[in-house]
Parts: sequence; C-alpha cells; structure tokens
Amino acid sequence: MNPNGVVVASGEGPMWSMEPGRKSVLKLQNGDTEQSVMMFEETAPVGTVTTMHLHRDSDEIAYVLSGEITFKIGDQITVGGPGTSAFMPRGVPHAWKSTGAESGRVLFLYTPGRAGRLFEELAGQSDVLPTGDEFARIAERHGWVMIGPPPF
Repeated sequence: MNPNGVVVASGEGPMWSMEPGRKSVLKLQNGDTEQSVMMFEETAPVGTVTTMHLHRDSDEIAYVLSGEITFKIGDQITVGGPGTSAFMPRGVPHAWKSTGAESGRVLFLYTPGRAGRLFEELAGQSDVLPTGDEFARIAERHGWVMIGPPPF
C-alpha cells in the first residue's frame, strides 16, 4: 500500500468495457488498499441487469450517482435514484437492474476487496462480457457464487 494514500482523478483508472455503453472504471484496486477495499464506477445503460449472485467473503455497497437502479437483496426489492445507497452483505443473494429513463451510474465498493478482483482481472482484456460457464468460473475464483438468472 502507498503510505501516502491513493488519488485517482476523474476519468482515470483501468476500464472494463463489458458491452456497448456499459463500462466499469476501477478507482481503488486491491493492491492500493492491502485488499481492504476495492471500488469502481459503473455506467449501466437502461435495461442492464445482473444475475442473482452472492459474494462469499466480501460485503458490497452501491451508491447511485445518476439514473435509477432497482435492487433485489434477499427477498426485498427497492428502487432508488441519485443519492440512494444499498448494502449487500456477504452471503446474501442479490442483483440489480438499470431501470430509469437514462443510463445509470453507480459507485460500487467491496470490503474486503476480494470480490472486486473479478473486475481487476477483466479490465482491459476484452470489450465483451464473458457469459455462462466461462463467467461463472472466473467469478468463482474471486468468491462469487452465481445463484440464478436475473430476477427482473
């Protein structure tokens, strides 16, 4: 870890382009924080949705910067706009969908940062999101468990 801390300016950081219009920009990586935190900003076009999944040993926090995001955490569904925070504890199945009239922008944080290693591994490798079994194998290495299809 850098003893002076880390600053990543706006527009900077490794990027993972997953599909047209969808990207994650890594802001704090595991190596920057001694694995205590991993953080990235995601741009999610309307309709972007994740499968139900959980993280074995990382809590996840989402903070909606713009747009509207629908979260399913356990059995609870909540819709939130800018300023909404969501906490997804380790071991709890969850998913989200960009449901607003415009692309969503969300700041995601994992603590400890292990689950975020998925984004670190895939950043800069491809402009195509791995799918199915390939994605599940990569995710499993970083403590993710794929539960099922998108719930929305």
